[in-house]
Amino acid sequence: MKQLENVITVKQNMFQKIAGHEQVVFCNDPATGLQAIIAIHNTTLGPALGGTRMRPYGSVDEALEDVLRLSEGMTYKCAAADLDFGGGKAVIIGDPQHDKSPALFRAFGQYVESLNGRFYTGTDMGTTMSDFVHAMKETNFINGVPVAFGGSGDSSIPTSQGVIYGLQAANSFLYGNDELAGKTYAIQGLGKVGFKVAEHLLHAGADLIVSDINQTILTRLKKRAAEFSGSVKIADNEKIYGEKADIFVPCALGSVLNDRTIEQLRVQAVVGSANNQLAKHDHAQKLRDKGILYAPDYIVNAGGLIQVADELYGSNKERVLVKTKAIYHSLMEIFKEADREFITTVEAADRKCEKRLEQQRYQSNFFMRGRRPKWQIRE
Repeated sequence: MKQLENVITVKQNMFQKIAGHEQVVFCNDPATGLQAIIAIHNTTLGPALGGTRMRPYGSVDEALEDVLRLSEGMTYKCAAADLDFGGGKAVIIGDPQHDKSPALFRAFGQYVESLNGRFYTGTDMGTTMSDFVHAMKETNFINGVPVAFGGSGDSSIPTSQGVIYGLQAANSFLYGNDELAGKTYAIQGLGKVGFKVAEHLLHAGADLIVSDINQTILTRLKKRAAEFSGSVKIADNEKIYGEKADIFVPCALGSVLNDRTIEQLRVQAVVGSANNQLAKHDHAQKLRDKGILYAPDYIVNAGGLIQVADELYGSNKERVLVKTKAIYHSLMEIFKEADREFITTVEAADRKCEKRLEQQRYQSNFFMRGRRPKWQIRE
C-alpha cells in the first residue's frame, strides 16, 4: 500500500511539473543511445514548432526543466511573430561533439513522426542542418534543412537581422534615432548569430566589447574589425557584464540576467538573441528599476523562427525579410506601452501574445474548430 502511495505521489509531482503543457514525450532508444524529451506547450494557434537542442545535461530533471521552459517560450514567440503555430521544443541528452550518429537522428525522426504533425522541429543549439537530413528519412515534420533538401537554409541570417532591428528600435526609443553608429555594444557570445550581429555593427561604424569562450572566433573578429571603422575590445566572459557600453547584447546561453549580473550592468538597454535571458520573471522589474530598457528576447530573436515557419508554406526569402522587419515595429509598440502603463516590457509583450491566444481560442470555439495553416509538405 505504501509503495502504491509513493507511485501516485511521483505521478502527481510529474504532472505538477509539466502543468501548463499539453504533452511531454520521453524518447528512449537503447540501440542508438537516443535519450530525448519532446515538449508541446500549446497548440491554440496551430501545430507546435520549435528546434531540437543537444546538450550533455547533468540529469534528466535538468533536461526536462530546460525543454519545458523553452517550449513555453516558443508559444509566446510564435504568437508575437503572428505565426499560425504553437509552442514546442525538444532536447537530446548527449555531447554533440561525441554522441551524434545518423542512426540516432533517424531514431529521433521516428519519434517526431509518431506525433503525426503535432510537432515540427529543426536545428537549435548543438544540432546542425545536416543532422536533420537523417531525421528527414523518417519524417516530413522537419524544417530548417539545407536548400539542397528543400529547406530555406541558414536560419541564423534572419535571426541576426532581427537582432539588428531590435537594436535600432532600442536606439530609436532611447535616443530619438535608430542609427547604429557612434555607440558601444557589449556582445556576449560570437556564435552563428552573435558573430553576424558583430559584423553588421562594425560595418555600421559601431564600437564593440565582445566575449566568447572560443579564442579563435575572437581573433577572427579582431581581424574583421580592421576592414571597418568600428573597433573591437575583448573582455573576460565574467567581466563583460560590468563593461561600460550603451547596449548589452547577450547572444549565448540563457539565464544570464540575474541578481548578480544585473547589479553589474552599466548599460542603458539589453537587446540580444539568447533564449530565456531572465533567470526569473521578476528580473524584468529589476532591470526597469535600474533604468535599463529590456527588449524581450522572444521578440528579438524571432527571425529564425519566421524563416523556418515560412518554409512550410514554400520558402520565400522576401516574405521572410518583410516579416522579420516587423520585429522593429513590435518592439516600439511594446516599449511605448510599458512606458505608458508603468509596467515591464515583458508584461507588455506577454499581454500582446496572450491577447492573440485568447482571440484564437474564441474563434476556435465559435466556429467549432481552429483555423490551421495550409502549408506544403515536402514529399
